[in-house]
Amino acid sequence: MKPHRRSGRWRHSLRHSLRLRLIIVFVLLALAMTAVFVGGMQRAFSIGWRDAARPLVADYVDRLAAEIGTPPDVGRAEALAERLPISIHIEGPVVNWDSNPGQLRRNFGPRASDWLSRTTADGHRISFGPGTFSWAREPTSGGWLTLALLLALIVIAYAYLRRLLRPLVDIRAGAERFGTGVFDRPIPVRRRDELGDLARRINKMASEIQGMLDAKRALLLALSHELRSPLTRARLNAELLPATAEGAAERDALLRDLAEMRDLISDLLESERLASPHAALHREPVDLGALVREVVDEHTQGRALVLDIAPGLPPLGVDRTRVRLLVRNLVDNALRHGAEAAEPPRVGLRGIGQGVELEVRDFGPGVDGEQLAHLTEPFYRTDGARQRATGGVGLGMYLCRLVAEAHGGSLDVRNAQPGLAVTARLMAEGVRGPAR
Repeated sequence: MKPHRRSGRWRHSLRHSLRLRLIIVFVLLALAMTAVFVGGMQRAFSIGWRDAARPLVADYVDRLAAEIGTPPDVGRAEALAERLPISIHIEGPVVNWDSNPGQLRRNFGPRASDWLSRTTADGHRISFGPGTFSWAREPTSGGWLTLALLLALIVIAYAYLRRLLRPLVDIRAGAERFGTGVFDRPIPVRRRDELGDLARRINKMASEIQGMLDAKRALLLALSHELRSPLTRARLNAELLPATAEGAAERDALLRDLAEMRDLISDLLESERLASPHAALHREPVDLGALVREVVDEHTQGRALVLDIAPGLPPLGVDRTRVRLLVRNLVDNALRHGAEAAEPPRVGLRGIGQGVELEVRDFGPGVDGEQLAHLTEPFYRTDGARQRATGGVGLGMYLCRLVAEAHGGSLDVRNAQPGLAVTARLMAEGVRGPAR
């Protein structure tokens, strides 16, 4: 993997993970507090060393130099270096000796050696410094143990934060479920803190949203169902009117309007049934090739349409009524918008794994690219289809999508250049098509 990709993933994880950022903040805070504490203590001790300890050390150095004698006695110096944790360096015209060669300069430097040094009467310079302590001569595992404890504390803090922020993962998953309309699985409430209270509030909000959606669906179903009877009576009364030459046009127009209202109510009922999470399909083995030919024969009314049905397709368990609705809407849409095109619409049917793929394409003007994503929304019509005579009410494509999704498939709409191509995938019972 390339280094810039690894760094990019690391930056994304750092921005996305709240737990990781909290751990880093805590570690940096601990390091900063340690640095401030150690620096402050060093400064305090250094000030105390200069103001109070220096005279004591100077007196002690005088005593050590006197004990070594003049001229310096190497034997006494060796005894002092063995008995005390100090290093001794003697330099002069007669005696040149060092208990730990080079260590004095490394530990104190030239300034410290000036006031930790004494010059004897015969011209020898005796310098003192810290020696090698026992813990330095015999390394132990204390440093590694300290590092291991620090790492263990970081791991424990991360595990605690992970457990502390676990409700955020549940809330995110619950929000995704609620966004897709699945309200039967509430967010689990794991604790009684603020995050637990947030989960309970979101569950309550989801329950209220579900109640409003159910009430809206019930209202639409009730209104649509209740409107069917007066529409049926009105259509019957219109058909019984005397067919006079003067009133024939008005009578036909009234019948067309009543038929459009009837279709609208039927589409509303069907869309609410299919949009319900408890939508039931009456699946049965259906020869989809024969069904497509039947629907095309009923709705072409002498208009040209090209069929491309793969031979030997086995029967598929689908809801015959809903699939007829799907094919009818797609064929009507292609015939309506491809009426002025040079080529007739095409209807293709082929098998895909454990399902089928139905594609209906026209060669008309197509749809603006910005409007493609909205074609399957309820009551949406493109700007070029606002006339009720050509554009309907905007439920046809929405119903097609619901039928395809109810059969475990999907509905895709794309510009075929020229024209519009709509692909519906229907899967066998218990099989869900690939995500698109």
